[in-house]
Amino acid sequence: MAPPSASTSPLLEGVTILNLGAVGPAARAARMLADYGARVVMIAPVSKKGGLQTKPVYHTYGAGRGFEHMRLDLKADAGREALLKLAEKADVVIESFRPGVVDRLGVGFEAMRARNPRIVYCSTSGYGQDGPASGWAGHDINYQAMSGCLACAEPRADGGPPVPGATIADSAGGGMHAVLSILAALVKRSTTGEGSFLDVSAAEGMLSLMALSIDQYLATGEVAGPRQVLLTGRYAFYDLYETSDGQWMSVGAIEPHFYRNLCELLGHPEYAGHQYDDAKQDEIRAAFREAFKRRTRDEWTAELPGQDTCVAPVLTIPEVTKDAHWRARGVFMEAEHAEHGVFEQVSPILAGGVRSQPRHAVRVDDGTDSRGLLAEAGLSSGEIDALLASGAVE
Repeated sequence: MAPPSASTSPLLEGVTILNLGAVGPAARAARMLADYGARVVMIAPVSKKGGLQTKPVYHTYGAGRGFEHMRLDLKADAGREALLKLAEKADVVIESFRPGVVDRLGVGFEAMRARNPRIVYCSTSGYGQDGPASGWAGHDINYQAMSGCLACAEPRADGGPPVPGATIADSAGGGMHAVLSILAALVKRSTTGEGSFLDVSAAEGMLSLMALSIDQYLATGEVAGPRQVLLTGRYAFYDLYETSDGQWMSVGAIEPHFYRNLCELLGHPEYAGHQYDDAKQDEIRAAFREAFKRRTRDEWTAELPGQDTCVAPVLTIPEVTKDAHWRARGVFMEAEHAEHGVFEQVSPILAGGVRSQPRHAVRVDDGTDSRGLLAEAGLSSGEIDALLASGAVE
């Protein structure tokens, strides 16, 4: 039976977000919140100071889909006051400065709460707002390293941890962590009327993602290093196998009935009763390797996944974009850039997002929406003209 149709009414319609982070977890969070229908205003430094902040490539973060833009000089009194005025009518503020910077600028949580007691203020950082590592600069690979994630992965040829294949710390440890926290705070506000301060650490988000392995060690002393426990490849039924055409299949047949099905279909029913037999794992793994080498990846894909085996092909990014399942699910949409033409991008695909989207016209200039935003905040035309003329707002 087909699933019920998704609602065409955005779940976060009517929620206004002010985002002061151009990249990383803050930008990931802004993207997801906008995909759920929130109004997101991206606030960047004024042009003369814009070189201090990384400018995303045109196609990143959904190519700016659904974002409004404003540039402020937060070191100028007028620029700081403009942001505080916007915060009076906003629901959420997201920032990604180093810990302590927003308070020195006069736009931290206390300053915002004085103007709007209902504000949800989300500070995103690598290691949190306090603690010995709070002042460290970092990026995704560092946060994954600090969480134990890299130490659990299969070593590369020189024995060191691999470079991650995805920015998990930015996207999940930071971005999704921020979104989850913001939504929880909005629920609390709906019942109490109170705003919240959220200290979102990307590295702590990674700790949450690594909780199975960390809790296992804390409870039993067992270390989830490469090939040491179930989910790091200790057993042959949870591994990757090369096929005859040099491609790969992923196997995750944890449940006994899935494992039995896999053994039967690979032609090795004799191993069905030895799933967790440590003495047999090298033998089973060798047999599985030999079996997978008999056919191409696509031949195995036609044979195994639909037979309750917990097997799936390892796809490259180009293959992902052409995959029949993803196409049937409607996970891609079109965007158009005046210089780069029409291209596809990932739609709002998280559950509850509106997947059916019109073609997104990518903003190609450095224009802003400042005049309209300031008017909504209650400033007069004369006040707006003066602000723009001062250079504190663009």
